[in-house]
Amino acid sequence: MISAKNYSLLPDVKTLQMICKAISVLDAIICPEWEYRYYSYNSKWSDDEEFFEMRNGSGDHMLMLFSQKCSVINGFIQDAPQPDIQKVTADLPSVFEEFIFGEPVHSIGTTFCLWTTEPKSWHTGESGITDDHLQEMLHIFDGNPQTYINWATGYFEDSYKASGIPLETVTRIYNGEVLTKEMVLTIVGEPEDWDQLEEDLTEADYPYSFD
Repeated sequence: MISAKNYSLLPDVKTLQMICKAISVLDAIICPEWEYRYYSYNSKWSDDEEFFEMRNGSGDHMLMLFSQKCSVINGFIQDAPQPDIQKVTADLPSVFEEFIFGEPVHSIGTTFCLWTTEPKSWHTGESGITDDHLQEMLHIFDGNPQTYINWATGYFEDSYKASGIPLETVTRIYNGEVLTKEMVLTIVGEPEDWDQLEEDLTEADYPYSFD
């Protein structure tokens, strides 16, 4: 399991990006109100960068930047001891400096920072990561659709169909399949606003066909 002691188990950038899109799309389906979602994805952060965000509503944040084959993760855990950011970001590649030391990261704070500029080789600063409840943030990236279902079943409670969140549909979304109305309706009853869902999917650059 991905945790503070073995963050090297994080997937490669492409796989991580696909997982981030998938769980953000699933959140958008289950929770129409953006402010109450846990995960969200913005494929239009800049011309050549995409952005993923986690907010738990209790002050913890995780902000992730994707740029070509590179990625950087900034995490803030409110109840954790806050380390010296200069140590946490020691040896941080210059390509990530604007993101990590700019906004909104600067205002939120940095408890841990992970980055990779290679297909799969994650790094952190000299202080390392010692806060093991970081596992709560990173476990979702194990690539297992059931992991999302287990988490979302408790977090969103009655926001999905009484039959539960179907593994088949979640797996298809994890695989990047084109989202259809039929797939949406296996998770929730008739959405309040199909147009809003289309906007969310467009922002995430996730393929859909609601014809």
